[in-house]
Amino acid sequence: MAEEKILTYKGYPLMRKDKLVYLGSMADEYIVLLQILETRNEKDLELATKVSVELQRTDPNVRAKDRIVKKSEKDGFYTALDVGYVWLKRALGQ
Repeated sequence: MAEEKILTYKGYPLMRKDKLVYLGSMADEYIVLLQILETRNEKDLELATKVSVELQRTDPNVRAKDRIVKKSEKDGFYTALDVGYVWLKRALGQ
């Protein structure tokens, strides 16, 4: 049986579903949601130009609207990913 590999970013799990990217583990108190809002084509590659970043609580007993702790929009995926990483690290006290 093949070993399943999980993509990580600086030690945190990274999962993608269409235009949503999750950073962190649902077992932790917080995760980061990155939502790709706008893209542009560069040769044969689709690049994210505007990305929404949200630091969210993972507690299922909290209403979805109240789970959002911080929110921002960034130009470029890697800028958004770095901001989300810093927020997540601070929120988890690491």
